[in-house]
Amino acid sequence: MATDGRYADSEAVRGDEGYAATMSGACCVPGRDGPRSESEWNKVEPSGGGLAPATLVTVPAGRYRMGDESEWSYPGDGEGPVHEVELTPFRIDRYAVTNRQFNEFVDATGWRTDAERFEWSFVFGGLLPDDFPPTRGVESAPWWRQVMGADWRHPEGPHSDVEGRLDHPVVHVSWVDARAYCSWTGTRLPTEAEWEVAARGGIDGQPFPWGDQLEPGGVHRMNVFQGEFPGGNAGADGYIGTGPVDAFDPNGYGLHNVCGNVWEWCMDWLDVEYYRTSPVEAPRGPSAGSLRVQRGGSYLCHSSYCRRYRVSARFGSEPDSSSGNVGFRVAADPPTS
Repeated sequence: MATDGRYADSEAVRGDEGYAATMSGACCVPGRDGPRSESEWNKVEPSGGGLAPATLVTVPAGRYRMGDESEWSYPGDGEGPVHEVELTPFRIDRYAVTNRQFNEFVDATGWRTDAERFEWSFVFGGLLPDDFPPTRGVESAPWWRQVMGADWRHPEGPHSDVEGRLDHPVVHVSWVDARAYCSWTGTRLPTEAEWEVAARGGIDGQPFPWGDQLEPGGVHRMNVFQGEFPGGNAGADGYIGTGPVDAFDPNGYGLHNVCGNVWEWCMDWLDVEYYRTSPVEAPRGPSAGSLRVQRGGSYLCHSSYCRRYRVSARFGSEPDSSSGNVGFRVAADPPTS
């Protein structure tokens, strides 16, 4: 592993020891230093004024199967048991929220993200310049660097911006930030069950929206890491970091990039035992917790250490956490007649 500023083995921001016991700690998405009470991260949300995106699609009511117990799954993440859920119709966006859309929200409301309030966020070391000064990192995943001044406008720190990436998913947004955007647009975050059903695109029991092969026919179908992790992303799928939200073909419901590109926040609290007792009708997750669910994997997923680039894979972070590989897409109930 490189020992320059990108992967410097320096003081850890967080060891993630408790979380690592069940979900491999910070290998996928790092968290801030410890759980906080809701009062510490809750903020007053905008009271509307924005518009819901015109790209919402309707997923029909039905009884669906979710979860995975195959060799692809991580049992410690609580991907099983496979179980049925019954959902009413809901709408969900074809795309993750973009930098352009989030900029409109910030311009209209003056919203200040958690990364901006904390004045730093986590950045993948492989996206930093070779001579980047050493910074604190995550003990269990030293490729994650604490970068001062990293936020949604500056994804790799103050030396970067989103010019040329306005159609990429916004990153360095916390669950709190995502919920605020939803409040402004009259939408909401999808439940974990809604997200998985929509991501499957009508195909049951497969790890990917298109079937059971990572690269069917040798064709890249999503933005994940190729090469030797973490030091050499070959970018064979066309991207080193994030890609446009409409990259790659959509699934059967018309959703793009439900696997890879960026992790996406869901409404639910995370509980790795939840599937064993969750209700069949419209499950919404446990009533409390310390981590909010994230789904879909990101451009950093690689089979050598993390195969969470699948429709059933689960992860989670503290509601005020942010990093350069986490975004969100919005959902909504059907319009009333």
